[in-house]
Amino acid sequence: MQPWRFFIVESKEAKEKLRPVLYGNHLQLDTSSAMILIFTDLKKYDYAEKIYDKAVESGLMPEEVREKQLRNISNMIHTLDEHQVEMDGKLDGGLVAMQLMHIAREHGYDTCSIGGFKHELIADALGIDSKRYKPVMIVSIGKAAEEGHPSVRLDIEDIAYWM
Repeated sequence: MQPWRFFIVESKEAKEKLRPVLYGNHLQLDTSSAMILIFTDLKKYDYAEKIYDKAVESGLMPEEVREKQLRNISNMIHTLDEHQVEMDGKLDGGLVAMQLMHIAREHGYDTCSIGGFKHELIADALGIDSKRYKPVMIVSIGKAAEEGHPSVRLDIEDIAYWM
């Protein structure tokens, strides 16, 4: 249901509103072209009809599939609790963040994923509806003035378990 929503923080004023809710990453805040706040929309199902209408209009979906999908969603949404909708949206938001970072790199931009912030305060600090939108992460974006430090990853034996 494409629950991701992007709030682009680029003005000095907006960046100053963001500063108190960050645990760190002030260098990225001060030097990046923008901080992209990725939120999940708890009312993502409100867009189902629009999404499926567009799919039908584009010739990507037959009308009968649209009708079936909308019926299924209508029946399902009453069984979901808000926490599950939020968790599903955060998963989707993480996936779209990764895609965004890869595409930015392809176009010559540098990014940094940021999860260290006060999740419960960020929406209100920027005037975002905190009942509807839940934070996923922040991605800073711009052109690095200097090369960042290399990173390492754990070996596969440390993170994967075969059963």
